[in-house]
Amino acid sequence: MIKKILFVTATRAEFGKIKATIEKLNRFKKYQVTIIVTGMHMISKYGSTYLEVKNFFPKNKKIYFSNQEKGQTQDIILSNTIKKISPILKKISPDLIILHGDRVEALAVAIAGSFNNFLIAHIEGGEISGTIDEHIRHSVSKLSHLHFVSNHSAKKRLIQLGEIKKNIFITGSPETDTMSSKILPLLSKVKKRYNIQFKEYIILIYHPVTGEKPNKIKSDLNCLFKIVKYAKKNFVIIYPNNDPGSDFIINIYLTKFRKLKNIKIFRSIRFEYFLSLLKNADCIIGNSSSGVREAPFYGVPSIDLGSRQMNRTKSKSIVNSNFDSKKILKILKFFSKKKFKEARLYGKGNSSNEIIKILSKNSIWRTKKQKYLQELYEK
Repeated sequence: MIKKILFVTATRAEFGKIKATIEKLNRFKKYQVTIIVTGMHMISKYGSTYLEVKNFFPKNKKIYFSNQEKGQTQDIILSNTIKKISPILKKISPDLIILHGDRVEALAVAIAGSFNNFLIAHIEGGEISGTIDEHIRHSVSKLSHLHFVSNHSAKKRLIQLGEIKKNIFITGSPETDTMSSKILPLLSKVKKRYNIQFKEYIILIYHPVTGEKPNKIKSDLNCLFKIVKYAKKNFVIIYPNNDPGSDFIINIYLTKFRKLKNIKIFRSIRFEYFLSLLKNADCIIGNSSSGVREAPFYGVPSIDLGSRQMNRTKSKSIVNSNFDSKKILKILKFFSKKKFKEARLYGKGNSSNEIIKILSKNSIWRTKKQKYLQELYEK
């Protein structure tokens, strides 16, 4: 019997992390994969990345919808997504919904899916960061029935949250499948596609931090501007995600930063191309999860700024710092170009195969949808 599996993607980065699993599932006739595309993908300002999903998986059924208008906050986006996703779920009636990470769209689908009694699997649950994203991630896990986690630490945290041990599987993160691929585009091809003429460069990605005061973003950007201006390095800057405060960041990039000659600014970079850029970068700086997940995988130095990733798994290749331009410039001088031993903290590159191996078990499809809290202590 064919099993209908539904994926949801809302951001360029998230799609890069799940595409390897979708690709592997497509090789089996017993799985019928549908992809819901929403969120940042549908916004032209961020590169209209729904086109990447469309082109990468032309044969899969895809459903596109916009879930937000300019200026709407995350609670409203959550509500919009639930309203739009609920009738879609009822129409498709998937045997399994697979969600990734900690975005508000994943939470919306988890709410709608659990309320309508669908089986839900969560990729990368049990991880910690330190912002509202962590709240969302744990909430999605609590609404999910199956868990495909990156490592033992994540599994232990889910058990601590009361999740049932037999439904938690250490598969590694599917992004590592792509990261370890031997067919990533050559750096020369990436530079040609994106017209990057720098021989050496640093990647800068800075996201707004939900929960911090708006003035903090302004202060952080002033610090980053000083770093970019005085570091005597070239920078590849990529737009932030669409959390509240992103419009302000983009506006500063397009006015103040753009005057500098040592930068290239991009709305979006395709995941495989980004990985090639990162693999060959002198360093990555900012508060993106790429600095604490992907960079250590390649042994690339990372300067992690502020609180956004403060509780993530650490590596010797990561230096944490507050937004102090003098301090950061000193770190950059010492840090850039230095290579570290590769740290495979989130998987070894066979995660999609591990997930499919689990899905091949008949018992998985009989997982009870009525959840209960796994007691850690005797009453």
